[in-house]
Amino acid sequence: MNAAARAHVSLAYSCKTGRCSSCKSQVLSGDTVSLQEETGLSAQEKEAGWVLSCVRSAVTDVTLEVEDLGGVELPAEKTLPCRIHSIEKLAPDVVNVKLRLPPTSDFRFLPGQYIDVIGSGGVRRSYSLANAHADSKMLELYIREVDGGAMSQYWFNDAKPNDLLRLNGPLGTFFLRDARDADVVFLATGTGIAPIKSMLEGLAAADPASHPRSISVYWGNRTESDLYQIPAISPAVSFIPVLSRPDASWTGARGYVQDALIERQPELLNTVVYACGSPAMIQSAKELLVRRGLSEKQFYSDAFVCSAASN
Repeated sequence: MNAAARAHVSLAYSCKTGRCSSCKSQVLSGDTVSLQEETGLSAQEKEAGWVLSCVRSAVTDVTLEVEDLGGVELPAEKTLPCRIHSIEKLAPDVVNVKLRLPPTSDFRFLPGQYIDVIGSGGVRRSYSLANAHADSKMLELYIREVDGGAMSQYWFNDAKPNDLLRLNGPLGTFFLRDARDADVVFLATGTGIAPIKSMLEGLAAADPASHPRSISVYWGNRTESDLYQIPAISPAVSFIPVLSRPDASWTGARGYVQDALIERQPELLNTVVYACGSPAMIQSAKELLVRRGLSEKQFYSDAFVCSAASN
């Protein structure tokens, strides 16, 4: 993947740790060696010659079957100082953080991308951006608490406005492709709503001629209290909150987001799906929707993996 970037070829990627499978490609000829375990691939995929380019190195000249980003130029990756502008608890285990960039900074990103925040001692964690642009020199994050997490200890106990941090980004290739005349479906679990909010804000500001035919958002959580901040969505967007552990008073959709989508019997031939959240949801949703007729090439995802690279 890094070699492709040096040759100005942009390939899809997300976690850079070999677990989310966003960078899956098939080796047609040549030899490669894995730099670490490719847990994002099944045994059958490995047997068929699939690899994850983020953790593979070429041993010989290789030919890959892989889709590039179709000429999309990704914004330049930078490392910048930033300060906490505000931090607000939205739920017992979720905070909204706004980071303030230096006034002279020129930081650009595509709605849906993420950044790495670098804390004390070089601890680095990845968080999706929840706003659509940085013209105001402000970046918005939704951060969920992870038991025992070094950065969670900071965010939920020690962080305060004006703290100095560093960030690296933008990162990832989870962004909206040309979706004119398509039915776009967003699937999110938990804080996976952050990049969806970013993309919706980006769409709202875009030329109406570039808008999809329809937009649906399915946001999955456990209980109603987890619906901490409903994104500002235009009347043209169908918003469906889905709860997996609702109480008896809940009258909305129940279960998992992918099942809630299927229950509405969508026409998948002209549908493009963007899924963000837990790896389990993404894998299950992709398998289910592909079985029901969705093209694999019309399913884009960003998995929040739990580790030093987790969102």
